[in-house]
Amino acid sequence: MRAESLALPRARPTPIRLVWLGALMLAFTLAQIVTAQAQTERPESFADLAERVSPAVVNITTTTTVASRLQDDRPRLPEGSPFDEFFRDFFGDPPGREGRPNRPRQNQALGSGFVISDDGFIVTNNHVIDGADEITVEFFSGLELPAELVGTDPATDLALLRVNHDEALPHVPWGDSEGARVGDWVIAVGNPLGQGFSVSAGIISARGRALQGNFDDYIQTDAAINRGNSGGPLFNMEGEVIGVNTAILSPTGGSIGIGFAMSSNVATNVIEQLRDFGSTRRGWLGVRIQDMTPEMAEAIGLDTVEGAMVTDVMEGPSQDAGMQSGDVILRFDDGTVRDTRQLVRRVADAGVGSDVEVVVFRNGEEVTLTVTLGQREVAEGMSGAAPDAPEPEESEGPASFLGMTLAPLTDSLRAELDLPSSATGLVVREVEEGSDAEQKGVRRNDLITEANQQPVSTVADLIDRADEAREAGRRSILVLLRRDGDPRFVALSLEQS
Repeated sequence: MRAESLALPRARPTPIRLVWLGALMLAFTLAQIVTAQAQTERPESFADLAERVSPAVVNITTTTTVASRLQDDRPRLPEGSPFDEFFRDFFGDPPGREGRPNRPRQNQALGSGFVISDDGFIVTNNHVIDGADEITVEFFSGLELPAELVGTDPATDLALLRVNHDEALPHVPWGDSEGARVGDWVIAVGNPLGQGFSVSAGIISARGRALQGNFDDYIQTDAAINRGNSGGPLFNMEGEVIGVNTAILSPTGGSIGIGFAMSSNVATNVIEQLRDFGSTRRGWLGVRIQDMTPEMAEAIGLDTVEGAMVTDVMEGPSQDAGMQSGDVILRFDDGTVRDTRQLVRRVADAGVGSDVEVVVFRNGEEVTLTVTLGQREVAEGMSGAAPDAPEPEESEGPASFLGMTLAPLTDSLRAELDLPSSATGLVVREVEEGSDAEQKGVRRNDLITEANQQPVSTVADLIDRADEAREAGRRSILVLLRRDGDPRFVALSLEQS
């Protein structure tokens, strides 16, 4: 009997089966993509990267000579003690030490650095080499060379060294710290606790950290950074330096995963100036500024809370360009100004002698000024005299307004408050407890010189400015205070008066 094959009908795929099949295929494809990304973004090893960059990282040893008092085991007595002569006769001076209370002593310190050019320029931290008499650089290969100091910038804690060698030296390139993202992998290479050429890995924990300076722009990382890592490089996965390891936050003195590296976008500009001039040459506007607040913006009719309010215009570039106290700097050199910190950095980086366009908000309108930047380092050593101003023609007694007791400035008040003869305005004699003025930080003896960007010398002037603000539909008035010579704008509520 011949076996016949039975042809069974094929099951046709139903819509539900098609959906499930498509979902499985999509899941499989996504899994492959995620796996590929993980292999690309999360390397199994940093060995190749560490091997490539380590030859350009150096250990730095500094020697500093200091004077120290000799130590011996003799009893110590107060100066002029009646027993001093007795003990001197009994114990005497140690042999060879007569008349030599001090002798030089040498201190050594350790740090890190990295080579940025084949002709021997090396970047490190200023605090690593500060005050050093001798600087020695040790390379990964074991080569040791003496280094000379090219220049330092305490403001960013950066320093530039140079070594001389017959052969081209291994070096590493700068990277773009602005392109780095929170969560990106980084490695730190340096000389922690004198152990030499140590590598640690982590991620970028945060960006744009400010520790204490006007020019700070730190990258925060959890890559282990300890003492001795200072001045060493923070690398991205391309082997580019995106930060200079500078500081840690730690209650113990050791790494707890909060380290800070000065961003490369700040460091490159500073290092270039140190190499070319031996010192920094930062741009200077010649103004004092403060951040905007919602109340200040509302008081002057500015729609957005951004920019930098000019509190004082000093003799220099901005004054020559026509900038005024009370102007709000909205844009600088074609870039929007978010706050004072950003403006300070951008002005410093713009370059001495540069002609830049500055857009300010003044009396409800935008005004474009062209400012030729000066040099901050030169300006910091100069002082300008305040212009003469007329004395108020009529005198009036103290009066209360906006939670403050105010008095016109007189010669006797100028003498009492140690103010120059050119000073004008209203003196705050008392501040009402619980008032808006108290909450905004107004204090006794503050000097109010402007209201709504107009000079005031009498209480009547201030009241007129307040009435004008109410008529314009505003709920606050912007006043300019001066305290110990420092200007500050404050927006005071009009709803209480």
